[in-house]
Amino acid sequence: MATGSRVIRPRSSVWLSERKTPKRKADQQPVGLDHVKIVAATVRLLDAEGLSGFSMRRLAAELGVTAMSVYWYVETKDHLLELALDAAMGEIALPREAVGPVEGHEHPGDEPRDWREQLRQLASEYRQALVRHPWLPALLGEYLNIGPNSMAFSNAAQGVMRNSGLPMDKLPSALSLVYQFVYGFSTIEGRFAARCRAAGVTQDEMFNDVMSMVDDRPEFEDSRQIMEARGGDTVEEMRDRDFTFALDCAIAGIEALRDAAREG
Repeated sequence: MATGSRVIRPRSSVWLSERKTPKRKADQQPVGLDHVKIVAATVRLLDAEGLSGFSMRRLAAELGVTAMSVYWYVETKDHLLELALDAAMGEIALPREAVGPVEGHEHPGDEPRDWREQLRQLASEYRQALVRHPWLPALLGEYLNIGPNSMAFSNAAQGVMRNSGLPMDKLPSALSLVYQFVYGFSTIEGRFAARCRAAGVTQDEMFNDVMSMVDDRPEFEDSRQIMEARGGDTVEEMRDRDFTFALDCAIAGIEALRDAAREG
């Protein structure tokens, strides 16, 4: 992509980097430091302080080392954030049937799970990861997202969607529908939760406070009626109901279009 005379190139990826090992000899590396500890500390720091509070110096202080010590293991801050992104994606539990049999865990007598059930599992797990790590949505658009955990998730989702019976050329669109729904829903959910934590109140307290402020405003009358019909005693219950029904709508749409394609 070009802006005027300047060419904007995509970010490099840690997964395409030629350097696979620390750039110092073993006897020059900080004692007790390794990739696993660095990435785990990065995720903890991002969870606690967000992207705006993250820096290599702050991470080094968290680890009790110098900033240069961290650079012995990663080339750039971008590479480290990309590693953290993939670590978070690795928390997503994948449907067993979607990733193939695992040695020592085969169950040949089991009936294959329905693709709809598998898709609901993937969507729910993806939602939980995005809400648990509010910094994650911003990184998904910044990097290539081709790490091993991200690719395992992508391959599992593709396998599930293939089992829906949709024509091959419609699979990317159907996956996009589910991905973008979960991404948008969870991003707002995670940001609201983070805002409540920062304010030192619960989500229910924040919600009730907002609703009380607009209670007598006539332009919110339709919204109040919908909220009353929505049901649920807590913000969590309301969100779970919304998420479940919206996902059911998406699945029903996929089925309807699949059936229409078969009949056509």
